[in-house]
Amino acid sequence: MMRQRAPISVIIPCYRCGDTVARAVRSVVEQTLPPEEVILVEDCSADGGKTLAALHDLRHRYPTHDIKVLELAQNGGPAVARNAGWNEAGQPYVAFLDADDSWHPAKVAIQYRWMAEHPEAMISGHLIDVVSSEHGADGVDAATPVSRPSRLAWLWSCQFSTISVMVRRDLKHRFEPDKRHAEDYLLWLQIVLSGHAAWRIEAVLAHCYKPLYGVGGLSGVLWLAEQGELDTYRRISRAKLIPQALYFPLALLSLLKYVRRLLWSGLRRVASR
Repeated sequence: MMRQRAPISVIIPCYRCGDTVARAVRSVVEQTLPPEEVILVEDCSADGGKTLAALHDLRHRYPTHDIKVLELAQNGGPAVARNAGWNEAGQPYVAFLDADDSWHPAKVAIQYRWMAEHPEAMISGHLIDVVSSEHGADGVDAATPVSRPSRLAWLWSCQFSTISVMVRRDLKHRFEPDKRHAEDYLLWLQIVLSGHAAWRIEAVLAHCYKPLYGVGGLSGVLWLAEQGELDTYRRISRAKLIPQALYFPLALLSLLKYVRRLLWSGLRRVASR
């Protein structure tokens, strides 16, 4: 008998991820309430076809799941890849996962059911955990609290990670295609500051396998990440989503947080020697 499925399209941008994407996809297909559709966006990895072969292998490995492979003609970064998958999505809800992370088995059941019960909600997220190895399925209470971070909280920092986000497909906003750093923070701010409430489920429903700062990859290039955040504040100021006078204190606070991250990253490297 066919298992019940949630009307969700899962978007996974894939760039040279042949070694990790199987874990991500497995965490999706093993959901207690699986999504209807998974879209793997191959972002022109230029790795001799290794990533593309891994994606097609996953499509054949799970024939009972609707897994699509979308190939991009040129590398555009996470924003372009997510937008491409979003535009191809055939379900009323869209959820995002990165190819080197994974979901808790109850993530879809908890988050989708909450959004279905609150049709006015355009976007929701949840807590994530940083782990060093594949994580078991901790028990999660389906009646976990849900909060609504304030606009001030959003301006202070991004309130949830992209791998936790579920949105209505018909949301008009999209990732800025020319932005490669803090592109997710910009989109969430545009949504929130345009009048949509963003809700956070206070439970850990996803796992990230690298520290958020101070390691290789996009999140590890601290200065580029900081430039991305400053650019995000500039863009929302120019779009008049915040008073222009607010840009300067936000930029100063961001730089202070950058210094703190830099120090923390240095201390962690020293401690690991």
